[in-house]
Amino acid sequence: IMEIGLERGFRTAFGEMIIMQLQLSAVFFTFSLGTKVHYYGRTILHGGAKYRATGRGFVVRHEKFADNYRMYSRSHFTKALELMVLLIVYQVYGSAAQGSVAYVLLTGSFWFLVISWLFGPFIFNPSGFEWQKIVDDWDDWKKWISSHGGIGVPANKSWESWWDEEQEHLQHTGFMGRIWEIVLSLRFFIYQYGIVYHLHVANGDTGIMIYGLSWLVIVAVVIILKIVSMGRKKFSADFQLMFRLLKLL
Repeated sequence: IMEIGLERGFRTAFGEMIIMQLQLSAVFFTFSLGTKVHYYGRTILHGGAKYRATGRGFVVRHEKFADNYRMYSRSHFTKALELMVLLIVYQVYGSAAQGSVAYVLLTGSFWFLVISWLFGPFIFNPSGFEWQKIVDDWDDWKKWISSHGGIGVPANKSWESWWDEEQEHLQHTGFMGRIWEIVLSLRFFIYQYGIVYHLHVANGDTGIMIYGLSWLVIVAVVIILKIVSMGRKKFSADFQLMFRLLKLL
């Protein structure tokens, strides 16, 4: 505002600011910061700095949902969902913000960041809310998510190949990079610890047994998902009925 105000007048500066906000420039700026933060942090932890094309041209082409997911999943979507869960937990169990006004004042900027990171690519995607485009994107997404990876299968054809590429930096990082990655991942155990002891099933009990039971539930869920994943790959067509019954259970 000060720069435009000194050059063209403050009335023009305020008008430009209002127009920029109506064009959702704040959403775009917040989303672009997520990209910079993600790759800056990854480079500090694991190295491997390289040029990332940003596509500075005027874009009028519709990008499919699968393309947006591959591009922004690790840098924006997963972080936004994690922050959203924390905000919900804070609203349910937090004691600092008892009223709705206090909660909005304390967490309003964080909710804006979550919305920007989750919906930014779709808001600025041409024809992003056209029904036929949505149907086509959904079909392309199902085809991509159900395709198996392997040698020679590109990331835009299979979810497994894309996942391997996303985890490739962990194979070439140093010892300290792996240590810091593990330390940062330990935050999920802190989330679990805090949530478990606030659930009604705990009944105010803070013993270690409650935390151990929560681990048994997590292990059981992981085992079931592993069985389903292995069954999808190994069961032949003759055992599809039994496999579907197993999934139902």
